[in-house]
Amino acid sequence: MNAFEKFQRFLITILIAVSFFYGGYYLGKRGYIVEIRQNPPKIEVTNQYPVDSSVDFGLFWEVWDLVSKDYLERPVDPQKMVYGAISGMVASLGDPYTSYLPPQVNEVVSEALNGSYQGIGAELGLREGQLIIVAPIDGSPAKAVGLRSGDKILEIEAKSTVGMSISDAVALIRGAAGTKINLTIQTEDQEPRELAIVRGVINIASVSWENKGDGTAYIRINRFGGETNNEWSAVVSELNKEMPELDAVIVDVRGNPGGYLQSSIFIAEEFFRNKPVIYQESATGEQTPYNAKRIGAFTDVPAVFVLVDGGSASASEILAAALRDNISAKLVGTKSFGKGTIQDAQDFDDGSGVHITVAKWLTPKKIWVHQVGIEPDVVVERTDDDYNNNRDPQLDKALELARGF
Repeated sequence: MNAFEKFQRFLITILIAVSFFYGGYYLGKRGYIVEIRQNPPKIEVTNQYPVDSSVDFGLFWEVWDLVSKDYLERPVDPQKMVYGAISGMVASLGDPYTSYLPPQVNEVVSEALNGSYQGIGAELGLREGQLIIVAPIDGSPAKAVGLRSGDKILEIEAKSTVGMSISDAVALIRGAAGTKINLTIQTEDQEPRELAIVRGVINIASVSWENKGDGTAYIRINRFGGETNNEWSAVVSELNKEMPELDAVIVDVRGNPGGYLQSSIFIAEEFFRNKPVIYQESATGEQTPYNAKRIGAFTDVPAVFVLVDGGSASASEILAAALRDNISAKLVGTKSFGKGTIQDAQDFDDGSGVHITVAKWLTPKKIWVHQVGIEPDVVVERTDDDYNNNRDPQLDKALELARGF
């Protein structure tokens, strides 16, 4: 090995080490002390709370050399190998919400939160190791072909999803508008079916509203994205002009897979002030309240209802629980998804990124809903026949309750 190759290898070792601890290696912040040694290539980590460990990179380089030298199909792409190594390292934590996103995947995930991307328009998740549809987006190709929250994705282009990460699934499913993707889907215990879905441009406002009459306003939130706060404020302004006397507000977060934590807090502040929206709990058990601070427009509305279902996750559950616990809002529909963790997202110079679970969130009553979900106050199912005939008994029930309040 010549001097340049040795130097190149040393730089890659540093890259992997820094990637491993990015977002969590700051001294005094996370409690890590990092020491890098060149001979042998080794990183020694002292995690001050609670476990000490030593990681030897010698085996990594041995496998790297074997693959680079002996793998049949040439040439071997070293950059792809580095991305794969980091992805596998992060996936070894066993948390579906902690993931490394190569540049292409990171780009589409960021675009989705900002409300514009090309694909089928569905949020993916893992439940007991099974890849599922968390929620199809309103107006998307996924919604148009009948995909539902909780549908299992068994195959993508005839490739089994067993053991597949969310990031890998996203990379396979996303693609240019007008192209086709084939999925094998199973709804509950029904026979699996094959669907050919034509990808489209997904560009949907995250907040919309309707005047339902009798002093009742209906507000639909599709996601908690980059523009949601501005869109929410515009809707509230318009609604107040058209409906100065409000008797009830129905907030619909069905099929809303979540998004930015701060957006859910911002919207909750519209309904109450000086009370906790959530508690954030650290790895050491320390609990920090996030309180509603601004003066909202709906603090005097007599009745508030929230529509939830199995596709209501994360930020949707934060909002639903905060409104129920603080202003006795009634939840109508079916049990929510159950995602009670918070991720910190970090982007790197090459366009890739990492999402790391850094905390739990608890409801204002300090309940952790993770993998449990939130039970509604009024359970109303929406059957296949309801979907097929464009009936919405859950919304109908909320309207009935609002008018009878």
